[in-house]
Amino acid sequence: MFHFKFTRQLFLIIFTLALAATSAWAQRDRNANQDPRERPRNERREVKDIYRQWAERDVAYIITDAERKAYSRLQTNEEREQFIEQFWRRRDPDPDTEENEFKEEHFERIAYANEHFASGIPGWKTDRGRIYIMYGKPHEIESHPSGGSYQRESYEGGGSTTTYPFERWFYRHLDGVGDGVEIEFVDPTGSGEYRIARSPNEKDAMLHVPGAGMTLREQLGLESRADRISGYVGPNDYTREQDNPFSRLERLAALQRPPQVKFSDLVIGLNTPVIEDNPLEFDMRIDYFRQSDERVVTAITIQTENRDLAFSDIGGVQTARLNILGRVTAVSGRRVTTFEDPVITTATPSELADQKQRKSAYQAAIPLAPGTYKVDVIVRDVTSGATGVRHVGFTVPKYDAAKLSTSTLMLASRLQDLSGQVPTGMFVIGQNKVIPNVSGTYRRGDAVGIYMQVYNAGIDQTTLRPSVEDEYVLMKDGKEAGKVTEDWRGMSDAGQRLTLARLLPTSGLTAGDYELVIRIRDRVSGQSLAPTAKFKLTE
Repeated sequence: MFHFKFTRQLFLIIFTLALAATSAWAQRDRNANQDPRERPRNERREVKDIYRQWAERDVAYIITDAERKAYSRLQTNEEREQFIEQFWRRRDPDPDTEENEFKEEHFERIAYANEHFASGIPGWKTDRGRIYIMYGKPHEIESHPSGGSYQRESYEGGGSTTTYPFERWFYRHLDGVGDGVEIEFVDPTGSGEYRIARSPNEKDAMLHVPGAGMTLREQLGLESRADRISGYVGPNDYTREQDNPFSRLERLAALQRPPQVKFSDLVIGLNTPVIEDNPLEFDMRIDYFRQSDERVVTAITIQTENRDLAFSDIGGVQTARLNILGRVTAVSGRRVTTFEDPVITTATPSELADQKQRKSAYQAAIPLAPGTYKVDVIVRDVTSGATGVRHVGFTVPKYDAAKLSTSTLMLASRLQDLSGQVPTGMFVIGQNKVIPNVSGTYRRGDAVGIYMQVYNAGIDQTTLRPSVEDEYVLMKDGKEAGKVTEDWRGMSDAGQRLTLARLLPTSGLTAGDYELVIRIRDRVSGQSLAPTAKFKLTE
């Protein structure tokens, strides 16, 4: 009986396997005779184009390597949506508003690049488009759209040559790149696609033509064409430091990196009360300088006492670091602009005691339309964590083109004439570098820097120049303590604009509180002004 049951079970197993094999062979035969286009396929879920293009096109230049790697690992569209939302939120300069100003400006830059830099390929893919999207509009552009005859600058070796079409873009400052950043784009094919030049000689159409387009040093036999082509830098080279091949490569590498996402913790601090046991004290002042009928350069200066900063040893150098974030808003609550930068103060161990008696200063120069605004500033000591916050309202003046007027009368701790130099960097106004003394306190014997601009001076028809006189009067305890007269007859630096920049000695003065009065009289129009500023002398 047992043998019969076992035989029946074995038969059922063999029959089932045979039936499965027959079915598989039949299915195989059907597939062999079936149209390949109708066969079922093993499909892998593809990432939708909209999400792939977001990383490869929309934010290709501003997404960090870590963010790109994290985004590539996401599996679902829901995860990608959340990532994208967080990506823009991290960069939102003002989370309190509905719109994300960074995001809006980013896509406006892409649209501008596509409209102005396209050349057979979309504008955002070009070198000019990439730089514009990452860093915005340059402060200055020198354009040579047709190339042609060109007189080299002295730092390029002098002499005349013929060039391809090229452009120079100049940025006063780029975070992570440096100050006074000059970028040259060259179009050697004439197609309209300008590419970043890795050498100042790339624009020279005569570079490989024997005997043509030589520099002055080549004409004098002091240099060979081969050296210029190879990029050799001699010991007596005339080029600027920024044109050194190594500096140029370092700058080009920095321009490839996505902009940093900075100081997100400070943004939170601007919007919430800061309560700390060791708040960081700082002084702030706002000055105004007319740029045009509709724009006024508003200089926001922040100054801290070095004795309030925490210095730490970094590589044998005593270093204090501040992070500064500011936000300017209009009366309507609309964000106008933000500024954010680090300030680093260093000293050797032997200089530390003297350095702590000095000050650290920072300035943001912002072109604004006349009107009323508010600036919110937060300053944090990176080492100690001490933080200070200020909220200040201010009104940008409207300059009447028919009236004699002046900029802010600025008292400076340092005043330097930059004539003959490229005016770049912080604290530069016109052809002067002016570091304000925000606290208004000087040691007796230190010179008091005075800087002011005068606008709309009348033109003397005899000399076709302004004719203005001014008088500096020092007042102490209501009495005159000194007077200096200056004649501006026939002097001007820009049409009807005059610049007053001088150092006032204090060695003959006693300690105390002073008021400086500058009496200005326009001989042509008869108008007069008397702006004032106060300062204090200590022993």
